[in-house]
Amino acid sequence: MPSCQKKLQQIRENLPRLWLLTDARNDAVLEKAMGNLPKGSGIIFRHYHMQDAARYARFQKLQVEAEGHGHIMILSGDVLNARQWNAGGIYGPPDRLIEGDDLLKLATVHDKDEMARADNAGVDAVFISPVFPTRSHVDTVHLGVSGLARLAKSAPCPAIALGGMTAQNYAKLPLGLVHGWAAIDGLSRGITAEIKKGP
Repeated sequence: MPSCQKKLQQIRENLPRLWLLTDARNDAVLEKAMGNLPKGSGIIFRHYHMQDAARYARFQKLQVEAEGHGHIMILSGDVLNARQWNAGGIYGPPDRLIEGDDLLKLATVHDKDEMARADNAGVDAVFISPVFPTRSHVDTVHLGVSGLARLAKSAPCPAIALGGMTAQNYAKLPLGLVHGWAAIDGLSRGITAEIKKGP
């Protein structure tokens, strides 16, 4: 088995439980936030506010930082860019992830139809959102714990809770319901001892 396939298999078998999503609003504190995460966490690079060249430069800089802490760096984008940028995987809507079986594929899922499409795309994990009220989707009705539970139970792969997530909100979820959780603000405004223990 080629070394790249072995690496991908290792990542799939040891999928991070904690995921930091990047955004314009947490860009200034990303290096510090990444340093405070437990080793082996996941970073999903979004940075939609940047033009292509600047976005790529920022990705490269953060990728070095992530690797220094033992984190995996995932690109929210298309398969071609993920390969060209040497990302550890790709993140996005299920329909965008049908190709890219040589990459870790992480799908955004908001309802049962998207869950079915994620299953068809053969993704490695689903990010179910929004679980709680969030600044990213102010006008979106959140799922709540019961809505998350319905979707998570139908997931064909590990489920990650996203949307308004903090260590305190993660603690409200039934034990074993999801594989882990992800956040923008919830992991950028200081890391508590509770978060450092991991989910």
